[in-house]
This record gives sequence, structure tokens and C-alpha cells, in this order.
Amino acid sequence: DGVLRLLPGSGGIVLNRRVGDPAVGLAADHMEAGVSLHNNGREVVGPRNGPNQALMFYACVGNRARVTSGPAEGAEGTVVGKHGGINHVIVDFPPHVKRRLVIGDRVQLDAYGQGLELPDFPDVRVQNLSPRLLRRWGVRTVRGRLLIPVTHTVPAEVMGSGMGRSEGVLGDLDIQLSDPLLVRRFRLGSLRLGDLVAVCPLDYRYGPSRRPGTVTVGVVVHSDSKVAGHGPGMTPLLIAPASCVRLVCQPRANLALVLGLRRSVATPARGARAYRF
Repeated sequence: DGVLRLLPGSGGIVLNRRVGDPAVGLAADHMEAGVSLHNNGREVVGPRNGPNQALMFYACVGNRARVTSGPAEGAEGTVVGKHGGINHVIVDFPPHVKRRLVIGDRVQLDAYGQGLELPDFPDVRVQNLSPRLLRRWGVRTVRGRLLIPVTHTVPAEVMGSGMGRSEGVLGDLDIQLSDPLLVRRFRLGSLRLGDLVAVCPLDYRYGPSRRPGTVTVGVVVHSDSKVAGHGPGMTPLLIAPASCVRLVCQPRANLALVLGLRRSVATPARGARAYRF
């Protein structure tokens, strides 16, 4: 809107926000509500950014993370997203752990999930999704279709920064909130960090593209933005033909509750209902 704003941005250790908190309406820009990881490997074979590319590729939402140095050594957290462009893996830790963490502490991930397949649904592509999250999410088979709990459905026409990328495992795609009519219609002003959302129609198998008849379900990983074309970011988890899935709107479909990271979260969006294709 042409107004200069200087706001807290991405990276670091965010002490006062976690998954389950609002992603919209904050005095922040692309805020990552957790601990942001970046692998600065000093001795590499190949591209200089190879170590961080490996971290971004292998990390899956729901993976466990363990602090291996510093005052909080031994503490455990959970991967809750990946932020492209700045190339961070975002990890949620309990508040008492974050207060003991120091910039430069090392964190090691138990990275598993890439390559996960659903044998009964060969047309469904899985990306960035740990088996731990899949087990707890509540995804199940009903009459030959996958029933997937989500908090929101998002129209593909509002997707912004990240479109045109050539892959789907190294980042996220932003939800633009510049159209007030669409924001109200799809309740996008109530998006929370950690919400599991469906974008329709969107195919994220080889990088995001608008493709009729295809649904991408992902997780909100960072806050809103004041930059044109940007907004809350979504890391993809499941990509499926619309004929294979049934989306059910459940306000509790948030990582904080699904994975038991918190006992309570921000007030859920109203108007929960089932969506059919």
C-alpha cells in the first residue's frame, strides 16, 4: 500500500509466539513462530549451500529435533514448517526451552518422511510429511476416498510468492490477503500458525501450479506480510486428485493440537463445515 513499515521478520528464536497463535494481524512480517534453523556447513563438497539444502530437503513436518549443545542440551522439539527463500527449517520448542536457547546452539533432526507413499492411493503425492504427523492427523479412508481434516480451504487464485518454483520440498507458498472479499468469504483472517489448510485447485508435485481437479493440503508456517504478493506461508504435505479426497473442516486441525504441543490455541475459526468436490 506504499507505506513504509519496519517490523520483526524471519529467523532467530521467537519467544512470544508458537504454533496455534494467529498468523494474521501481527506487528510482524514473515515471522517464524519458533526456532529457525539454517545449516552453515563449513566444509562441503559441491555447492556452498549444499548443507542447508540437505537440511531443507530431508526435514519433514512432525520430525523430532534435539538440542545438542549449549544450556538447553538434550531438550526436544518438533519441526513445524519450512520457509523457502530465506531457507529456514522451523522448530517448535516449549517456552521454558526457548528461554534457555542461545543463538548458535546446534540442533539435530531425526529426519524421516520424504519418499513416503500411500499404497492404497497411488495418485496421492506425499511431501514434507512425517509418519508421526500422518498417524495423528486423523486422515482416514471413507468409501474409497481420503478424509482429510483441515481448518480452511483456500482458493488458488490468492496464492502468491513461491509460484513458479521448480520443486515442492524446499519451502512454502504464500497466501495473499489483499482481496478483502475473498478474505471474508474463506475466513482467511482467522488463519493460525500450524493450521492444516487445503488449496484448491493447486498441484504442488513439481512446484506449485494451478491445475483443475487437484488439491494441495499443507500447513501454515509463517505470519502475514505487508509486502505485495506475500502473506502467510504454506508448506505442502499432500497433493491429490480431487476425486480421491474429501475435505472436512475441523477447527482443531492445527499442529499444536494434533501433535500435542500445546493444550490450548487461539480461538478457532467459525463456520466449520464439510467440503465436497
